[in-house]
Amino acid sequence: ADVIWALAATSLLVADAEGILEPYAPAGLERVDPKFRDQANPPHWVGTDVWMSAFCVNTEKMEELGLPIPASWADLTDPVYKNQIIMPNPNSSGTGFLSVSAFLQLFGEEEGWVYMDALHENIAQYTHSGSKPCALAAEGEVAIGISFDYRAISQKLDGDPILPVFPAEGSGWDMEANALVKKDEIKDAAKIFLDWAISDSAMREYIKAYGLTSVKVDTPPLEGFPADPLSQLIDNDFEWAAAHREEILKRWLSLYDSKSAPRD
Repeated sequence: ADVIWALAATSLLVADAEGILEPYAPAGLERVDPKFRDQANPPHWVGTDVWMSAFCVNTEKMEELGLPIPASWADLTDPVYKNQIIMPNPNSSGTGFLSVSAFLQLFGEEEGWVYMDALHENIAQYTHSGSKPCALAAEGEVAIGISFDYRAISQKLDGDPILPVFPAEGSGWDMEANALVKKDEIKDAAKIFLDWAISDSAMREYIKAYGLTSVKVDTPPLEGFPADPLSQLIDNDFEWAAAHREEILKRWLSLYDSKSAPRD
């Protein structure tokens, strides 16, 4: 393979640390928001679109149980939600990892674990898919699924009783990103593809499923995304998340894996 396309930036950072990526500046790089690209010149990777954590709240289930709609991460630790929350396992889901990384960056490297201890008390199950918590919430298995923006919004648009909620403290996030693979001979077509991947035509396709792209385009996202998606994103230190990924996942498994769903 010559190209890595649409891999999570946090995973590309791991690949970069292993010397797998070849620096390349695609045509039009100056149009990319600096927040969404590697800071080296030429960059080792370039982002295209962002996905962020969101709650899928089943309004019918909430009404049935007499529960208040949560507005924040802090709200999810309220004992009234015991056994009514499902979230993804960060060891098998990028969406799960971006949420766990957000807890540690929002609340602090130790207080984040204190938060997860409290959240764990209310968790019914950890899934191995980032979208499944939203699907299970829509089915009424639980009241709240911690998932990601597009899934919450699309299920609401499909007619499910889902209210997308973006936590008041901010959403954890990651981005799909592209890179060249380091090898002796890289085909010209690989570079042409990466040029196209940050073009306006590509961005207009990405915005159909993502509320935020690395290059601004005149096509609006789906109704339901935050009015100012940039302000919803936490200050995410991708380098820190990549550097600590393995120890975070190992500690998470030791503490919370007892509630993980069986693997298919």
